[in-house]
Amino acid sequence: FCRSLRTGDTQGRQQKMPLPVLAAGRPWLRASGRTFSTAAVAHEKLFDKILIANRGEIALRVMRTCKRLGIKTVAVHSEADANALHTRMADERYCIGPAPSAQSYLVVDKIIEAINATGAQAVHPGYGFLSEKAKFRAALDKNGTVFIGPQVHALTSMGDKLESKKIAREAKVNTIPGVKGEIKTVEEAVRVANEIGYPVMIKAAGGGGGKGMRVAWNDEEAREGYRFSKAESKSSFNDDRLLIEKFVEHPRHIEIQLLADRFGNAIYLNERECSVQRRNQKVVEEAPSTFLDPKTRKAMGEQAVALAKAVGYESAGTVEFLVDPKKNFYFLEMNTRLQVEHPISECITGVDIVEQMIRIAAGKPLSITQKDIGINGWAVESRVYAEDPFMFLPSTGRLITYIEPEKTPVEQKHDLSTPRVRVDSGVYEGGEISMFYDPMICKLVTHAKTRQEALDQMAKSLDSYVIKGVKHNVPLLRDIIRQERFVKGDINTNFIPEVYPGGFQGYQLDSNEKRSIVAGATMMYFKRWLQNMTVSNAHNFVPGAKPTKLVVEVKNRRAENNLKEAVTINWNGNAVESIEFGGKVSKVESNWGVGDHLARYTLDGTDYLMQHLDRDGATLRVRFCGSEFDVNVRTEAEQKAFEKLPVKATVDKSSELYTPMPGTIISLSVKVDQEVVEGSEVAVMEAMKMQNKLLAPRSGKIKAVHAKVGDRMEGDSLILEFYPVEKK
Repeated sequence: FCRSLRTGDTQGRQQKMPLPVLAAGRPWLRASGRTFSTAAVAHEKLFDKILIANRGEIALRVMRTCKRLGIKTVAVHSEADANALHTRMADERYCIGPAPSAQSYLVVDKIIEAINATGAQAVHPGYGFLSEKAKFRAALDKNGTVFIGPQVHALTSMGDKLESKKIAREAKVNTIPGVKGEIKTVEEAVRVANEIGYPVMIKAAGGGGGKGMRVAWNDEEAREGYRFSKAESKSSFNDDRLLIEKFVEHPRHIEIQLLADRFGNAIYLNERECSVQRRNQKVVEEAPSTFLDPKTRKAMGEQAVALAKAVGYESAGTVEFLVDPKKNFYFLEMNTRLQVEHPISECITGVDIVEQMIRIAAGKPLSITQKDIGINGWAVESRVYAEDPFMFLPSTGRLITYIEPEKTPVEQKHDLSTPRVRVDSGVYEGGEISMFYDPMICKLVTHAKTRQEALDQMAKSLDSYVIKGVKHNVPLLRDIIRQERFVKGDINTNFIPEVYPGGFQGYQLDSNEKRSIVAGATMMYFKRWLQNMTVSNAHNFVPGAKPTKLVVEVKNRRAENNLKEAVTINWNGNAVESIEFGGKVSKVESNWGVGDHLARYTLDGTDYLMQHLDRDGATLRVRFCGSEFDVNVRTEAEQKAFEKLPVKATVDKSSELYTPMPGTIISLSVKVDQEVVEGSEVAVMEAMKMQNKLLAPRSGKIKAVHAKVGDRMEGDSLILEFYPVEKK
């Protein structure tokens, strides 16, 4: 792959691959009830060519702004990403090594080689990878290449959580109580945790993104948290230093977006509410926050600006705060890069943050001031990941079918007469979700006049998002935004475990939704029946061929939310006049064609949407309100015959342990003939930069171990076998 399509005498340099032309829009800013354009500065000389040292959706996001500004782009890619979407959109592409990040995207010398080979003047690092590495910025400075981000001293001081908290205190920024130095041993971790008082947060001193973080409520969890945090931070950041601080209970995670230039100008673009998290990683974000009042917003923004000025910060950055129920706020950390969730700030302020980063790096002053920044509407972002929504485990594989929700044209992005939809993705149908990288599929953003309108549009967009080939978290996202607590704005960082104490079990249908899914399933059945009869030319000639009495069974694939309804179809010639069930006659209408992925239909005048996923014999699998359901529609005679069939025997796998996902075995805690207790740790597996404990499914003695440390395992691979339980 590295040598394909290369030009000139440089081995890795490659020509761009064709991609449909993207619509170009003008940059607009809307603030404080007025609208103004930045077109006046569009003619300024910035850069001729920018290399994006990243992959996926963020590389594409940066490229879109570069193209609008007339700047050529260079994509770097690993061998695994040779056909990735970002390599097709760029003007040039350069291979930087094998699939593992440690041999490609994280190798500074490879990036420098690509810069020199392509003649790029500047580098945008995106987020993750090398974006917050001071050594990368220093190497670019030495090479004479502009880094589109902050200076070395800002990266060093703000990237080190110990140093950043010291600077924050000196700048009179509110900070969380905690130890002021590195925790070097597990014994010290336990001692310090007891001195501070449980609960405590154990976290990486030199990282972010939710990695290397554990909450401990007692000594045992402190020991375990220290071990896992140290291993994760070493793996993710090559820096295993840890710190411990007081864990603020029931906090909100609210962050302030900053922009600062080299001329001493610094502004804040209001806040983002990022409290809905799992494993310290954000799931749903919104801007503004339902919780902040103008006074608190102003105080947080001013403290964030004070911190930026204290460190002489230049570029875009984010200051994260924990906010308690009384609106007391505490500095958490500063992210010295473009944040994943930056699109929602762009929506409500109208500021293209990537453009401002490029202008600042080119030595230009900020083209906007604090008085220009207002709040236009409400924006919500859902992070769509390739992961099991019930187990929170990453999923890999090929995207067999991939259809994104309908997006708003760029030129209409500030017209809120109807809700707007933005999809920042980096995948395509036929592409692969690899085990080597973060499993994000896209960031789905809705922007409307009000929060409720934005949430309603988000539900519609999630319902129309077709993703087949990998598991994904759309069911969970769809459920979260319809939870009563979320709709009321009653959220904190413990929202998911509080709302789903037994884990997410799929969407729970109300009475109207139960009726609509039965009607939709019946509609699909008679549409398919009509097609089959049309093909065989039989329905006009066989007396009594039209089915009138049906039994519809709907099974939630996770929860005990099953339905069984007797349905009567009332025919009018070869068309269905109405359907009758549950003591009510209803009219259902649809233009759905057999084979269409999306079935839009109306039931008694109300619109509904159902996804047709696939068929397994007589079972139809559908997605409705985000969750999957198995549907069977049978005639009365078929139902009677079905009920006489023997129940299929289940396979007993209680004596076996399988890998829940593809990944690498980091440690094994057991050996043959060892006795283990149910729920005890037997192995640790690393997948997509996260370490996951594998627990014994039951108590017993180990019969066989089918893996060793360092093995790269496929999903659903056998790791351990137990001796069978002796029958008494």
